[in-house]
Amino acid sequence: MNNYNTYIFDFDYTLADSSRGIVYCFNQVLEKHGFNDISDEMIKRTIGMTLQNSFKVLTGENDSDKISNYVKEYVKTADGCMTDNTVLFPETAEVLETLKENGVKLGIVSTKYRYRIKEVLDREFEGELIDVIVGGEDVTTHKPSPEGLLLAIEKLNSKPDNCLYIGDSTIDAETAQVAGVDFYGVLNGATTKEELSRYPNIMVARDLNNLLAICNLTVNI
Repeated sequence: MNNYNTYIFDFDYTLADSSRGIVYCFNQVLEKHGFNDISDEMIKRTIGMTLQNSFKVLTGENDSDKISNYVKEYVKTADGCMTDNTVLFPETAEVLETLKENGVKLGIVSTKYRYRIKEVLDREFEGELIDVIVGGEDVTTHKPSPEGLLLAIEKLNSKPDNCLYIGDSTIDAETAQVAGVDFYGVLNGATTKEELSRYPNIMVARDLNNLLAICNLTVNI
């Protein structure tokens, strides 16, 4: 097993479940514009994509002005309800706190806006637990482009060889592969084990609970 000194996480369906808020916000926009036949499961399958790509997939719309308007309406709705409808997975706090106690560097790379991630972390943790957050507004090309992941590694003064990226989707797995970073997959989201296993990985697990053990880290009691 590699000697990782840097652990970088995706956010949605990796550290936290925002699906209730995401589904609500999408439905508000989609129903307003006459898209009444899109299921909650279809929406959940787009979690991890940019909002622009999610709306393109869900609506089949390619008009950039219409997509931009949908995104603006989504963000306005999300500003009022997303943080309250986001919950950490049961194991998230212990895993992050144990990693921090073991002296490693911690980052988050997500298509979600940085400020929204920070709102959740500030609600759940005292102090600055995460060293670097790279959100969707911080890059010009989104996952599976490696731009965000490589930016986080640079900001952490680390190297790809010493980094592990943890995510739930094939987009995350491909991002790690392109960046030359090892990948740990979790099955909290809509992506199956078979789908994630098609990409290089050190493990595809149900959740984060196996992460500490396989990296030889211990819980401080």
